[in-house]
Amino acid sequence: METTITDFIGYLGGERGLSANTLAAYRSDLTQYVAFLRSRGDSGWDVPTSTVQAFLYDLVRREYESSSQARKLAAVKALYRYLLAEGVLRADPSAEVGGARVKKRLPNVLSPAQVQRLLGQASGDRTPERMRDRAMMEALYATGMRVSELVGLDVDDFDGARPALALGRGDSRARVVPVGARAAAAVADYIQDGRSKLLRRANERAMFLNHRGNRLTRQGFWLIIKGYARRANISTPITPHTLRHSFATHRLRAAGNVREVQELLGHASPATTQIYAELAREQRDDDAPTVAQP
Repeated sequence: METTITDFIGYLGGERGLSANTLAAYRSDLTQYVAFLRSRGDSGWDVPTSTVQAFLYDLVRREYESSSQARKLAAVKALYRYLLAEGVLRADPSAEVGGARVKKRLPNVLSPAQVQRLLGQASGDRTPERMRDRAMMEALYATGMRVSELVGLDVDDFDGARPALALGRGDSRARVVPVGARAAAAVADYIQDGRSKLLRRANERAMFLNHRGNRLTRQGFWLIIKGYARRANISTPITPHTLRHSFATHRLRAAGNVREVQELLGHASPATTQIYAELAREQRDDDAPTVAQP
């Protein structure tokens, strides 16, 4: 459970850009919640609503200030929304606990024109790093996969004949997603001509490698995409999942349906995907194409 908290804190820092003090408060509150769960004999996150209610009652019984109660409950609710969105849980036991839920902040989405500017930054130069970066960004925008799924890809996960990518092997969210011609060409080009120049060990199966020949990390990808965003003069805040959010929104704007996008994204619930339908309705960029897989 501590690993889950660490992953969630990393998500909040990268995706939401929260301060170090706020992240420390989240960790403290969630560590307290884990201790409460274990005191009741629970060893996982999948608990009934009554357990979350009992946690809140325990805070009241121990005479925490109402502001502290609200903060700790908010941390628990945020964690469960994260676990639901990531497909770890199929139901949120905290949904009906406490007062009205604060509306979830909509994620940042690039316009189609901004996406094309971003992707264009890695084109032209055929260094192995640029070929890798172009393949990663094209694949992300073509499939909407999670960054963790991107950096977890092995070379065997790409089927150039279909073309398609096998995501999350051995995971409950495992799926095979189609890849558009442009992204497939970028991935194939990198595998054939770029990856071999980064490879240091013949038995390495990771698709995307860093300069040491090791599997690229999520943090490494984040630094890469932020650098390209700066060069593309994109002022919209960039996070590791920006291209995932943009893919889903543009796909729905281009007449995709929620069920289809839900399956491509690997969401357990269509309610999680519905947020992109709201973004698709709000986004107005009629001067640019809206096809998610050029």
